[in-house]
Amino acid sequence: MAGSEMNPKVEFYFSKAKKWQEELEQLRTIALDCGLTEELKWGCPCYSIQKSNIVLIHVFKEYCAFLFFKGALLRDANNILIQQTENVQAARQIRFTNVLQIVEMKTILKAYIHEAIEVEKAGLKVDLKKTAEFKMPVEFQNKLNAIPALKTAFDALTQGRQRAYLLHFSAPKQSKTREARVEKSIPQILNGKGLND
Repeated sequence: MAGSEMNPKVEFYFSKAKKWQEELEQLRTIALDCGLTEELKWGCPCYSIQKSNIVLIHVFKEYCAFLFFKGALLRDANNILIQQTENVQAARQIRFTNVLQIVEMKTILKAYIHEAIEVEKAGLKVDLKKTAEFKMPVEFQNKLNAIPALKTAFDALTQGRQRAYLLHFSAPKQSKTREARVEKSIPQILNGKGLND
């Protein structure tokens, strides 16, 4: 597969990077060598084929990474894919802490990208958990029972927005904190808005 061109709109991301400069350049070259289209999405370099996202480059304090959008469907023959948190269902990362790791893994990384492209071309989908399978915090359930309009508004939200609220409400260990999060979110839910809208 022929390499792709660098997108000038993405160039600033690489030129502004203070940490991981060499690593990011290597990851960019690998993604472009696989014939992917380079775009800027969610503030990060994103590589796609036929408008379907394949892999994203992102940075953290301790590492930089390739994030495969449908990484859960990859075979992971080298056992290098990481599920960021237990709530991440589809995406998987390959993390790097130095440029040498990337250079040594170049062939493997390209193989993973090519497999991800094949997954996309085959139209495979990750079986996502249904909203009903997520834990319903008792503090939120009490509010849903007490305020019928809240239940109606919550049920009208998209599955993704419902899941975001349930994860947000469930995260704190203390009931008092969960209760405060629920209270703060009630107006937003009643207005048909998601957690981050």
